[in-house]
Order: sequence, then C-alpha cells, then structure tokens
Amino acid sequence: MSQGSPGDWAPLDPTPGPPAPPNPFVHELHLSRLQRVKFCLLGALLAPIRVLLAFIVLFLLWPFAWLQVAGLTEEQLQEPITGWRKTVCHNGVLGLSRLLFFLLGFLRIRVRGQRASRLQAPVLVAAPHSTFFDPIVLLPCDLPKVVSRAENLSVPVIGALLRFNQAILVSRQDPASRRRVVEEVRRRATSGGKWPQVLFFPEGTCSNKKALLKFKPGAFIAGVPVQPVLIRYPNSLDTTSWAWRGPGVLKVLWLTASQPCSIVDVEFLPVYHPSPEESRNPTLYANNVQRVMAQALGIPATECEFVGSLPVIVVGRLKVSLEPQLWELGKVLRKAGLSPGRVNAGAEPGRSRMISQEEFARQLQLSDPQTVAGAFSYFQQDAQGLVDFRDVALALAALDGGRSLDELTRLAFELFAEEQAEGPGRLLYRHGFSTILHLLLGSPRPAAATLHAELCQAGPHQGLSLCQFQAFSLHDPLHGKLFNTYLRPSPKPQASVPGSPMALANGTVPAPKQKGD
Repeated sequence: MSQGSPGDWAPLDPTPGPPAPPNPFVHELHLSRLQRVKFCLLGALLAPIRVLLAFIVLFLLWPFAWLQVAGLTEEQLQEPITGWRKTVCHNGVLGLSRLLFFLLGFLRIRVRGQRASRLQAPVLVAAPHSTFFDPIVLLPCDLPKVVSRAENLSVPVIGALLRFNQAILVSRQDPASRRRVVEEVRRRATSGGKWPQVLFFPEGTCSNKKALLKFKPGAFIAGVPVQPVLIRYPNSLDTTSWAWRGPGVLKVLWLTASQPCSIVDVEFLPVYHPSPEESRNPTLYANNVQRVMAQALGIPATECEFVGSLPVIVVGRLKVSLEPQLWELGKVLRKAGLSPGRVNAGAEPGRSRMISQEEFARQLQLSDPQTVAGAFSYFQQDAQGLVDFRDVALALAALDGGRSLDELTRLAFELFAEEQAEGPGRLLYRHGFSTILHLLLGSPRPAAATLHAELCQAGPHQGLSLCQFQAFSLHDPLHGKLFNTYLRPSPKPQASVPGSPMALANGTVPAPKQKGD
C-alpha cells in the first residue's frame, strides 16, 4: 500500500449499478483561458470596488442593529420586538442588506412561489446550503429569525446583527445548550404567530449543490408545518460554491465579485404538513422533507453529513469517514520516505503502551519535526499528550499492505481484545471496537460504539469474539465490502466505481482526492 494513494483505493470486485452522482463535498472550478483572462481583468477593476463598498455597507448596518436592542433587558429580548424599533430598524437593515448583496454583484433575486404566513408555517427550511452568500435568502423571507453559533456574538458587526435578529444561539462548549435551543425553537414555533418565522439550513454545512446532505432534525423537532425554500444560482459559471474541497473563502468572494452579474433564484414550495408519525419522529420528518426538496431540485438525497470537522457517509449500520485519517497518515509517511513495513511496531496484544511524541519519532525513525508533529496528530491523545502504541501499530500494519484482510483483522482483534478471567477467552469490547473502526475506516467513535452494542445483542456477552468480529468485518455482505474498499489497493486508479463506499451509501461517489493531487 506504500505505492498507492487514497485516490487509488477502490473495491476489488465492484458491484454493478447505476453511475454514482457527483460528490457533494467537492467543488472543482475549471476556467478556460478566455475565462481566466476575463476574471483577471474584472478582478483587477470590478472586484476591489465592489468588495470595498460592500464592507462599508456592512458596517453601516451596525447602527440600525444596535438601535433596535439598545436599552432593552435580557428579559425584554425574550419577546418579539415591536413598535418604532421594529419598523425603523427592520426596514433599515432590510434595505442595506439588499444593497450589500447588490454591490457584490447579485443584481437579481428572482422569487417563485408564495411565502407562507407565520401561522401557516412557523419554520422555513432552506436548501441546498452551498455558500456563505446563502443568507441572501433572508431578504425575500423578510428577515426571519435564525439559529447561529453563540461564538459568533463576538464577531464585529455579525454579533450586532445576531442580537438585532434575536437569533437562537447554540454553544458547542455547553452540553445543555442544544436542549435549550430545542425548547426555544418549540416555544417560538408554537407561539401562534406571535414570533416571526425561524429559518433553518437543515444540512448544517455547505455542499456543492449537486446533492442534498442529510437533514439534521432540529428544524423538525417542534412537529409544526414547515415551508421548504429552494436556493439556486443559475449562472453560467458556478463561482459561489464553498465546499469541503474546493476554492477557499477569498477566492469564492473574489471570483463572485468579478462576475458582471450574479442571479439567485428563491423558490417557495408548498407548506409541508407532518403526519402524526412525523410529528413524533423528527428524523423521519426531516428525511421526508429532504426527499421532497431533492425531487424538486432534481438532485439526489443522500445520507452524507458532517461529524465534527469531517464528512461521513452511512453504509449499512455504520458511519464512515469520506477520507479516513489513515489515508492522510499514509500521505505524510510516504512524503517522508518511510515504508510502514520497515517499522518494528512491537505492540503488546491486549495491553496499552502510552508513548510520547519523542518516542513516536524514534520508533518510526522520523527526524523532521514538522513531519513528526503531523503524523502524531492523527492519533487520539490522552490528557498528558500521549498516544496508545497499539493504535500506531495497527495503522502501520494497514498502510503496509503486506497482510491479507484476514490477517489484518486478526491483528486488530489481538491488539485490542481483552482476556477474560472467566468465560470464552478474549473478547473485543466497545472501546477497542470503536478504536479499530476509527483507525481503519474513520468511523466516529459514538457511531461505532452504537454498532458494537447492536452486534453484542445476539450473544450472551458484552464483547465480540474473533469469529464474530471477522464475520462482521469480512463476511457481512455490506460491511465486508466496506473493509475491502478502504483497506485494499487497486492496481490503478478507478473513477466513480459503483461498488465504492460512496456508491454504497444511497447514491454518492468514491472518496475524493485532496486538492492538488
């Protein structure tokens, strides 16, 4: 495997099927020579003026946003703002916001369909979420309330606009924050029209508009009717998409501001009224609305989502990373000229041995400090900054490629299974199972732990035997193919193989290469 790369890894025996649609996490912007010349000229002349004027208008928004909440207590802000504050400040922010997007080149906002009243649909759900320009949908929706990270309150101007909006704030550091957000959404959604509508981007992150990501259930927990809102950018060249892999913030901003004219289509679909079952099951409700919106857009509805900072897909009962960290580690080691097969791992089965970064460098014979830090960061560290050498040993064995899948899964079991004082010998418990799947497949540990509990339900123990673990990883029709896909290299690169993990995940595509590969 030392000669391969993540882009080369594909199933040895792909299953026939329909062609997989484009990857929703990757956006490639291809410019012809003529387009490059045009963007160079317009970027030098038009973009600087537009961006400068847009930032001036952005800061002009601050006084209106401040004036609406000035002098109000936190208790008063728990109710909708009315009176002159609402009239003057709301209209001022709405007008300046339209001017802001106009200056950035969004000369036309075309609206189709009819926006429902707050009584008909207390919640709006907008998709696809593909760019930081998507807040433009707030304008035809008359500035509904939004849900935002609490950390954004400290951002200049943006924080003032969130207070003006009376946004519902969620904090990633506070475990109880999500529960309070759910309660606040339910309170506003069931206020009988007292509060303005709440707008959600249920995908939770940006894609490339070619497929809908899995909808998060937050917008659907209240069980009230929602109105789907579609966002399209029908321009000849897609400069707005800001996906996980693709142009960065500055390039997207610069190229879009260099366009003579950008057009946005906003379409209001009919209000979706949940069934009694959907009202009780927010996940079912979210999935059904996702399918309705995907059908209207003419794109697939997928199970892809972000967990932490990495995109994952659902294959069977397991979530796997689009690009496991193991692949990234292999790139780092190959760049350093290290062959994993030459490293003497020496990990002791069933016993953890915690090592520091310095010992890690000696064990792997690495001298460059940057390479050492990069490779070491791929392993989970404890409070003292140490990693379990069994993790390193398994990763190196997988990257070496010299073992068969049977030998590799047997090694994984031996490293992490625990000896039993009484009972059927060694068993693989939740922590070891989660570690193996996280290392080899990039599976989030909570998802792997849930799967472990399901696998153990059929047996009398809370752990898996070697036979049970290999039955899952090698012989299960779907998960066995998954291990084969992620851990066996193909002789040469293959594109869009229908049997790949992404194609297995309800119509997506193989893991993408890194930018520049």
